[in-house]
Amino acid sequence: MKLAGVISTAVLSLALGVAAPAFAQEQHDQQDEQKAQPAQEQKNAQQEDKNTQQEKKNSQQQDKNTQQEQKSAQQQDKNTQQEQKSAQQQDKNAQQEQRNAQQQDKNNQQEQKNAQQQQRAGGNGSGRIPDDKFKANFGREHSFRVTQTDYSNRRFQYGGYSFGFVDPWPGNWLYTQDVYVIEIDGVYYLCNASYPGVSLVLSFAL
Repeated sequence: MKLAGVISTAVLSLALGVAAPAFAQEQHDQQDEQKAQPAQEQKNAQQEDKNTQQEKKNSQQQDKNTQQEQKSAQQQDKNTQQEQKSAQQQDKNAQQEQRNAQQQDKNNQQEQKNAQQQQRAGGNGSGRIPDDKFKANFGREHSFRVTQTDYSNRRFQYGGYSFGFVDPWPGNWLYTQDVYVIEIDGVYYLCNASYPGVSLVLSFAL
C-alpha cells in the first residue's frame, strides 16, 4: 500500500516536472505575441497615416489644378470678350467711314448739280472769254495738263482764267495726258486728245 502511494507521488512529480517547463514556454510565447501585436499595429497605423497624408496631398494638388484650369478658362473668356469688343469697334468704324464716304459723295453730287444749274442759268456762270483771248490761249492747239491736286481742289487755273470741274474725272484719263479747253454754245468743256469722244463740263469765272 505504501509502495503504491510512493509510485503515485513519483508519477505526479514527474508529470509536474514536465508540465511546468511547457507551461512556462507557452506563457513566454504568448508574451512575445502580445509584444509583437502592438508593434505591428503601430506600423499599420503609421502606414495608414502616410496613406491619408498622401491622399490629402493628391486632393490638394487636384484642387490646385482645378483652380488653375478655372483661371485659364476665365482668362480665355476675357480674351474672347475683348476680341468681340474689338471686332464690334472695327465694324462701327467701318460703318462710320462708309457713312462719311456716302456723305462726301452726296456733297460732290450736290456741288455738281449746283454748278450745272449755275451754268444753265447764266451760260458760263460769270460771262465768257473774249474770242481773241480764247483763240490765243485755248482750243485743241493749246494743250496743258491738269494735276490730281487740281481735281481734288475742284478747280484749276489756265490762260489767266479759273475753271471748275462739274463732271467727274473719267477713270481712263491719266493726269499725265494733255488736255485742252473748247467752247460749244457758251459752255466750256475739258477734252483729252487720247479720248476725243469724252469731254468734261467746266464751270468758268473771270
